[in-house]
Amino acid sequence: MSFVMAMMLQSAGGLGGALGSPLIMMVVVMGIFYVMLILPQQKQRKKLQQMLGALKAGDKVITNGGIYGTINGFDGDTVILKIADTGSSAVKIRIARSAITQVETPEDAK
Repeated sequence: MSFVMAMMLQSAGGLGGALGSPLIMMVVVMGIFYVMLILPQQKQRKKLQQMLGALKAGDKVITNGGIYGTINGFDGDTVILKIADTGSSAVKIRIARSAITQVETPEDAK
């Protein structure tokens, strides 16, 4: 009985006493860390994966190296990117699909 009374007296300190516990503070900080850093990063990664999955021949893209080009074809996890037209033949490079960071919209191409 006296143990229950002692617990009630300790909890009578209110919220300040509960937040003083290092374990509870660690859980709160981890929760804030998760919401502020991890969730937005997961959303961004999911959006990038959807964009990479929707690529098709003829899309104008920008690579993570800053190269602008038009997708000419696919070969597994690589993309054949046409980066210049020299009159008689086009200059094409093979890059990893994951190196594409952005698909140009018609407004970007102006």
